[in-house]
Amino acid sequence: MPYPDRFYPVVDSVAWVARLAKLGVGTVQLRAKDLDDGAALQIVTDALAVTKDTPTKLVVNDYWRAAIVAGARHLHLGQEDLAEADLDAIRDAGLTLGISTHDDAELETALHARPDYIALGPIFPTTLKSMRFAPQGIAKITEWKKRIGNIPLVAIGGIKLEQAPAIFAAGADSIAVVSDVTQHADPDARVRAWLQIFAQAA
Repeated sequence: MPYPDRFYPVVDSVAWVARLAKLGVGTVQLRAKDLDDGAALQIVTDALAVTKDTPTKLVVNDYWRAAIVAGARHLHLGQEDLAEADLDAIRDAGLTLGISTHDDAELETALHARPDYIALGPIFPTTLKSMRFAPQGIAKITEWKKRIGNIPLVAIGGIKLEQAPAIFAAGADSIAVVSDVTQHADPDARVRAWLQIFAQAA
């Protein structure tokens, strides 16, 4: 299986991680904000427990210390977190590393850290969090992919299932999905529809 998988949900609770693992999702990011060290360690430990003995790879967002202590294998950092993280400790622990980017300067910073994938966003307008960056648009995916070469490129931000073919055609290797799953009227059916795309492609 590739890492990250082509369908890459981002969720904020252990319950969501467990739900997606049961549906057979290959890569899931746990992004829970504003936790102290103890709470971060607890949620990472619990999320790892519900993905144990499943094919699901858990990606921990931000909490690199908790990821190391809990024995996680995959980590994602935003630019602010990257600036404060101990990259040597992260690599020594054997964690893969994905990094968010929004502009040229952030891409240079990310590439310097030798990431396992680069995320670009937001591709489309998103209502989930206030963004100081304007939507990137599909053309930016093609530009970014040319610049990063063989490093996997994850597109994120306001992407819906119907837009997936155009996103992949532009050069994205993976699509990170938040609201198209978590705010959908029937999340399980939506996840199955995403997974079906790749089953048909294979």
